Amino acid sequence: MSNVTSEEISLRSIFRLNSSDFKEFFCGWGSAVINVSVTFPINKIIFRQILEGVPVTAAVGQMSREGLQLLYRGILPPLCQKTLSVSVMFSVYEGCKQRLIFLTGSPVLAQVMAANMAGATEALLMPFERVQTLLQDWHYHDKFKNTSHAFKHLLTNYGVAECYRGFLPIVYRNGLSNLMFFTLRDRSKLLMGEHESLVTNFVSGALIGGFVSTVSYPLNVIKIHMQAKIGGDFEGFLTVMREVYISRDRSITYFYKGVHLNYMRSFISWGVINASYDFLKKIFF
Repeated sequence: MSNVTSEEISLRSIFRLNSSDFKEFFCGWGSAVINVSVTFPINKIIFRQILEGVPVTAAVGQMSREGLQLLYRGILPPLCQKTLSVSVMFSVYEGCKQRLIFLTGSPVLAQVMAANMAGATEALLMPFERVQTLLQDWHYHDKFKNTSHAFKHLLTNYGVAECYRGFLPIVYRNGLSNLMFFTLRDRSKLLMGEHESLVTNFVSGALIGGFVSTVSYPLNVIKIHMQAKIGGDFEGFLTVMREVYISRDRSITYFYKGVHLNYMRSFISWGVINASYDFLKKIFF
């Protein structure tokens, strides 16, 4: 029987899923379920502001006239996407970071690489965002009945590639957001020390999430404008950014239309996610 060194065993174990990976995934999933239903109406108002360039009162008025039956139209894609996305975000980041620290010996490099790997993995789930965009856009209310109908239409008439329209800004957004979120989150835990609690975790997660979402907000604007179209050529990132800039009177401030509500939604959402994630970790770890 050949001798197997402890180093070979360690390297082999790095590439094998373990119980911690599954626990991280479950904690991320559980923390994401609650906030989706709570923040969906706010997200829809922000979406209308971005797409139509209208103030909050006008967006609320549109949704009010549409009625309660359409308020949660399009919630299934973000429910599926967000729960999977947050699960992947936490589990891939934490799993990759520990393995990369072992391989590189550099915690900083491992953190940067893990954040971007988690962001790229999350981006694979973007068909849910793609369909959510179409279902929330009033231009398509008569075209698509529900989530499955929208998916079927895209796949049958345009193929899988159409589901990934707007992929680049999502990759940029995810990588940047993850790096900022986890860096600030780790730092906040060091500062809180023994004072860490459910309340402090909510507040720190809320502040960090609100800040990160505000910084990356223009990328969402570009993504939505890319995904509001069906068929035709896939326009480049810089092309769409220029089109949006010109169409809105060459105003940089347009890229932040709806940012106040977005901050409020992210404040609540990431506060809930951060607090519930840490709470679940205490139970399962």
